[in-house]
Order: sequence, then structure tokens, then C-alpha cells
Amino acid sequence: MIELVESVLVGAVASGTVFLLASLGETVAERAGVLNLGMEGMMIMGASLSYIFTNALGHGWAITAVLLVGAILGLLHALFTVSLRLNQVVVGLAFTVLGLGLSGLLASNEIRGRIILALNPEASPAVIASQEAAKLPPIPIPGLVNIPIIGPMIFSHNILVYISLILAGGLWFILFKTSFGLSLRSVGENPSMADALGVNVFLIRYIAMAICGALGSLAGAYLFIGYQPFWVEGMTQGRGFISLALVILATWNPLRAILGAYLFGGVEALQFRLQLVGVAAQLPYFLLMLPYIVTIVTLTLLSAESVRKRIGVPAALGVPYSRE
Repeated sequence: MIELVESVLVGAVASGTVFLLASLGETVAERAGVLNLGMEGMMIMGASLSYIFTNALGHGWAITAVLLVGAILGLLHALFTVSLRLNQVVVGLAFTVLGLGLSGLLASNEIRGRIILALNPEASPAVIASQEAAKLPPIPIPGLVNIPIIGPMIFSHNILVYISLILAGGLWFILFKTSFGLSLRSVGENPSMADALGVNVFLIRYIAMAICGALGSLAGAYLFIGYQPFWVEGMTQGRGFISLALVILATWNPLRAILGAYLFGGVEALQFRLQLVGVAAQLPYFLLMLPYIVTIVTLTLLSAESVRKRIGVPAALGVPYSRE
């Protein structure tokens, strides 16, 4: 029984890191007043690019490429929603559809092979044809990994897991303890007043969306090279939308997002472990359904104005800003 609990906890952190990275990016965007429903598309783009670049050049270049492309996608989203003031819901859904379609195209055998050969002419045919990639190696923290239960749960993972925790703490500090964080939050609450006080609303929102896109794509990259290193088209399976609900449950607080992400990750890990120990077939599918139920209920409740005020939704979230 202890082994099962420890296995679930380790799996919760491994699986939950996908949700954590994506929710951190979404938190920054929404704190600045931009709703990014394109997170799913950005995540799947990160997964497909990490698939290609890892096989061609290795993990370091893959992560670099993913961050760069994700930031560009975020800036492109900002162009449509911040500068052109298009409907943020429509633009976000368009980015999701674009990401799902473009990732499938890039990861198709012919296109992927051409890109890998262009990046690395010495790549072997086996690497080009492979549907898998080398997984990021675990980096156990000496001493800490031997702590009962907590050690394997937190200190036995790969580098991106540790980076996600550092990012959560760093973003919390930036948002709530720095002048830039104050400016960003003011842009999400009252952009007119922030503008009157000399804050560049458009620049802040562009920066927020670049961070959001980069972290969203990094979440997709982690899903492939850090969690399940074999390519399946549409492998994000709605995790981007679950991350949107997680941001609300965490009340736009990066530290609370850690707990929410690991909770959702734990549900995902538990349903796999229950199948391995022979629990009734229906229960794992019920558990797998829970994050989506929570997502639907959360977004439904958010539509009520009284609930929005109670949980502290950024007042200008989803509202384009114009000086006119």
C-alpha cells in the first residue's frame, strides 16, 4: 500500500508539471487582462517541436526552439487581441485549431523527416522514422531524495520539474513583490487608470502574452520529452483547457497553482495505477473524467458575476483596451 501511495505521489508531480507550466503562463496573461484560450494549441505546438528538435539536435536546442516559437505565438496572439482588439475567445479558439492542425502537419513523417535532415544532415534513418525521442534524464537531488515519501515525490525528477517549481516561486514574487508585477496587475484590473499613471498597457500585455506562449509551449515540450516521449497526434488531450480552470481554482496565484496542478496530476496518475492493480475497469475512466468535470463546473460558475467578484477575477480580463 505504501508503495502504491508513493508511486501515485511521484506520478502526480510528473504528470502535474504539464498543468503547472501551462497554468503559470496563463496566470501571467490573465493577470494582465488577456484571456488565452489558445493554450491547447500552444502546448501541442511545443510537443511537436520538441519531438522534431530533440531527434535532430538534442534536448537543449529543443527547449530553446520551443520557448522561442511559443513566445512568437504569444506575441501573435497579442497582435490580434491587444493591438487589433479582436474578440479574445474567438482568437484563442482559432489558435487552438491552428496549433492542432499545424503540429500534425509538422510531425507527419515526410515533413518531419525533411526538417530533421535540414537541421542535422547526419541524422540516421532510424531516428528520422522514430515516433519516440530520448526522455529527459532524472536528476535526483543527493540527500533530499532519501527523505521518506517527500524525497521521491519532489526530488527525483528531471530538470523541467525543478524549473517549474522555481518559476512558480519566481512569478509569485514578481507579481506581488515588485513594481513590474504591480503594473501588470493594475493593467488587468483597471487599464485606463494604469495608462493615466504612465504604465504602457500595450507593452505590458505583449510581455505577458510572450511569457504565456513560452510557458505554454514549454508545457507541451515537457509532456513529450519529460513525461511520455512518444508522439501521438493531439497528445495534449485537453490539458490546455484544464489549465485554464486550474488558474481560476488557484485564484490567479502561482503558488496555489502548484497544489492544483499536482491534484490534477494525481488524478491522472491514480487512474493508471488502479488499472495496474486490477481495480474495476469503470473506476479509472471515472477518475480520468474528473478534471474535465471540474473544468466545466469552474467555467460555468465563473459566468456568474457574484462568483467573479468573490474569487477576485481580474476586472479587465477579456476586455480589449483602447485609449479612445
